[in-house]
Amino acid sequence: MTTITVTRTIRATAAQVFDLVAHVDNFAQAITAIDNVEYLSDIRKGVGTRFRETRVVFGRYASTELEITEYQPNHRVRLVADSHGAVWDTTFTVEDRGETVSLVMQMHARPYKLLAKVMVRLNQKLVQKAVEADMEAVKAYCEQASFAS
Repeated sequence: MTTITVTRTIRATAAQVFDLVAHVDNFAQAITAIDNVEYLSDIRKGVGTRFRETRVVFGRYASTELEITEYQPNHRVRLVADSHGAVWDTTFTVEDRGETVSLVMQMHARPYKLLAKVMVRLNQKLVQKAVEADMEAVKAYCEQASFAS
C-alpha cells in the first residue's frame, strides 16, 4: 500500500473549506485539471454520491468513478475509487484552528493487480505532485476574497 499525505493551512472557515472539498461541483471549480463531472447517482451530496470525474492528466483525458463513503459536515469526507487495478481511498479532514483551517488530504492506494502494483510504485512521485497541486488550488480558491465573502 502507498500513502500520500498533504496538509495545507488555509485562511477560511471550516465550512468554506469543507464545502469546497466535499462537493464535487465546487471542487471542480477550484481544480482546473478537472474537465467534466458526471453524476452516476441521484444523490448529489453526502454518503452514496457517485460520480465520474474526467481530468486532463499529462495532456490526456482520464476518467475515474468515485463514491463518497463517509461524510461528517465541516470535518471529514472520504472518497473511494476502484481504478486500473487499485483501490484509491482518499480522506479530506478539516480542522478549525480559529483564524485558519488545517486541511489534510490522505490518499491510500491499495493495488490488487500486478501491473497496478508496479505502476503505483513508479508513479508515486507524480501522484504526490498532482495532489500537492490540487491542495494548492484548494487553498488559493478558498482564500480568494470572492469565495470568502
